[in-house]
Amino acid sequence: MVGVEALEYGHLSTHLDRMIETHHLADDGLVPNNPALPLIMMTGVLAASERDASAIIARLAGNGWRGAWVNGIYPFHHYHARSHEVLVIAAGSARVQFGGPSGPALTLAAGDAVVIPAGVGHCRLSASPDFSVVGAYPAGQEDWDLKRATADEHAQALRDIPHVPLPMRDPLGGATGAVVESWLAR
Repeated sequence: MVGVEALEYGHLSTHLDRMIETHHLADDGLVPNNPALPLIMMTGVLAASERDASAIIARLAGNGWRGAWVNGIYPFHHYHARSHEVLVIAAGSARVQFGGPSGPALTLAAGDAVVIPAGVGHCRLSASPDFSVVGAYPAGQEDWDLKRATADEHAQALRDIPHVPLPMRDPLGGATGAVVESWLAR
């Protein structure tokens, strides 16, 4: 169901503990996930001085990721079938389940980012009181859709997901980074 590959991530900040994990998530019958693209979890990619929400939004926009918002993560299983999404943790921490109710639950903390391919479910299980996340979508995909884990939405999502274009750049690294290495180099 879940495949994890850990890679060194060494070019976005000066931290020595940066890592990339990729998770290949299978269709669970209600949450389609993405048959071609893995979820990308990047830990420690932003130093404390880089975590201001407006600075994150500017960085994302500079790399072609638009429609940015600052808030939390919905506490129910949902996904987007017409857009990819990046979540950058500006403050606090949260436990988030990906891929539907049987998928992995990952802890996201300030300075981490996760790139969610179209179709991959996500649900906030818990969060610290100071939790804040910046989200955005590749240019042209700002009109995201909100799908829940139902049979009807699953059927339509299976038709939509293959038509979602790949982003042109990594949301944080631009011409280099995890999206370029994991999605665009395939």
